[in-house]
Amino acid sequence: MQAVLLIDFGSTYTKVTIVDLEQEEIVATAQAGTTVETNIMEGLQAALAQIPEPPGGWNFVRKLACSSAAGGLKMVACGLVKELTAEAARRAALGAGAKVLQVFSYELAADDLRRIAELQPDILLLAGGTDGGNKEILLKNAEHLTALPLRLPVVVAGNKVVAAEAASLLRQRHSPVVVADNVMPELNVLAVDSARQAIRGIFLNNIIQAKGLDKAEAFIERILMPTPAAVLAAAELLAQGTAGESGLGELLIVDVGGATTDVHSVAKGDPSKPGVMLKGLPEPYVKRTVEGDLGMRYSAQALGEAAGRRLAQYLGWPEDKVAEHLALCVREPWRIPRNPDEESFDLAMGRLAVELAVNRHVGTLEVVYTPFGATYVQQGKDLTQLTTVVGTGGVLLHQPCAAEILRGALFDQLDPTLLKPLNPYFYLDREYILAAMGLLREIAPEVALRIMKRHLVPVA
Repeated sequence: MQAVLLIDFGSTYTKVTIVDLEQEEIVATAQAGTTVETNIMEGLQAALAQIPEPPGGWNFVRKLACSSAAGGLKMVACGLVKELTAEAARRAALGAGAKVLQVFSYELAADDLRRIAELQPDILLLAGGTDGGNKEILLKNAEHLTALPLRLPVVVAGNKVVAAEAASLLRQRHSPVVVADNVMPELNVLAVDSARQAIRGIFLNNIIQAKGLDKAEAFIERILMPTPAAVLAAAELLAQGTAGESGLGELLIVDVGGATTDVHSVAKGDPSKPGVMLKGLPEPYVKRTVEGDLGMRYSAQALGEAAGRRLAQYLGWPEDKVAEHLALCVREPWRIPRNPDEESFDLAMGRLAVELAVNRHVGTLEVVYTPFGATYVQQGKDLTQLTTVVGTGGVLLHQPCAAEILRGALFDQLDPTLLKPLNPYFYLDREYILAAMGLLREIAPEVALRIMKRHLVPVA
């Protein structure tokens, strides 16, 4: 057997997946609580102990891992104009698998610097100015950042004319400082791949050790990427396929967690109707959004606030009963529903988390009146024609009514300005394999693709 061990050091659970490359099959999966505060290996060994060893023990040909433990990869992004270079920096960070704590625009003020120090990010991404455009803000912000009371890894991805000079200023205080290509070399042109690679390099070379995750690297080859980046890699592979194996086409993945709801889309998102004009920054083909106020447990109160009265209306409950259950979710984040009321509450929470997260991810359509009559303007991605939606996360995997939760991702006739999928097929990642398949893509992409196509479960 050519066994490969794939590990996801999650914020809550360490999940292991063993794949036989020759048979192209998942041999076993298991999970145990993540133990990053003591020794990351304890949780890993506890998960492996749940899997019976073959005669002679395991002889893994490869051992690969991703991680969102110890808070995952936390970043702050800085740019010039909020809607332009600052937004481009945010997208670069999200595409690298980071949790973006805050985005700052224009010249950094003293309050901004205090806020960055409070947030204690793992990496700071500094952008600003198109190539040959504004130089002053990038240099001024680099100088301001030398006054931070903490040292940070920094990626400089702004105006190439002064990027090296900005990096030289930053190195007076921070390390490492890496210069990447400008995330917006021209107005309304995104180029985030270089910044993503720089972020990933810092994660591999610096952040893993800083979080104590390097203790695992005596056992595995190395931690390759943040967990969200692994899921994004799996999504891209599943959509596009390989030269020898077709993918499923453009798709959406919704991951409902205890603290956040993440949405990944692999789609161009061009207007599906004639006569629609595009507005705003171009959308990345592979896009990720993270909603930190739409979690099922740690962020339950925030989800309740975002949903407003709709949670009580969906359940047919009085507001005080809803408030009691929200408080219970926060007080006992490990809690699994124990009675019909708790099951109904989780179903409603999951449905609204999916609905609100997808609402924020997709594009919008608005009517604009011109001297020549009304016209339609699209901002963001049009995902109405997507044929595949994949769900993952605890509430989807443990609820018998998973399709009802995923219907929150569907186009709503009552709000036709949101360009959500009209009539997709629903699938579930019942075995939590997406992150593992993102890792497997690094060494055996066709095997990873075929396993996903077999193991994603259709639901209706």
